[in-house]
Amino acid sequence: MDAEPETLLTVLGNKYNARILQATHEPKSAQELSEELDIPIATSYRRIEELTELDLLGLENRELSDEGRRTRVYRRTVDAVNIEFGVEEAVVTVQERTAAKNALADMWADLGSD
Repeated sequence: MDAEPETLLTVLGNKYNARILQATHEPKSAQELSEELDIPIATSYRRIEELTELDLLGLENRELSDEGRRTRVYRRTVDAVNIEFGVEEAVVTVQERTAAKNALADMWADLGSD
């Protein structure tokens, strides 16, 4: 991630962005996020775009919706973002979300739906 600490703080400071990142431990569409988090759909799309531009959220797949349309689903690509403020600069460290963690989350989600 090459984002400046100030940009990252601004993006993470948005109340919807933080909630979207929390909710996307498993893949979700913009519509699902809108409904689950009570976010207007247009805002949901804008926030997803903002988070994907910073590589905090990634396109996971395209799934068929209940209406038979291809729907993009997103999952967060990070588990932690740390910003340390020094005297002369701020340092950002990112803990990326691993494929193994995603697989485990998917397995638990599948078990819960049985």
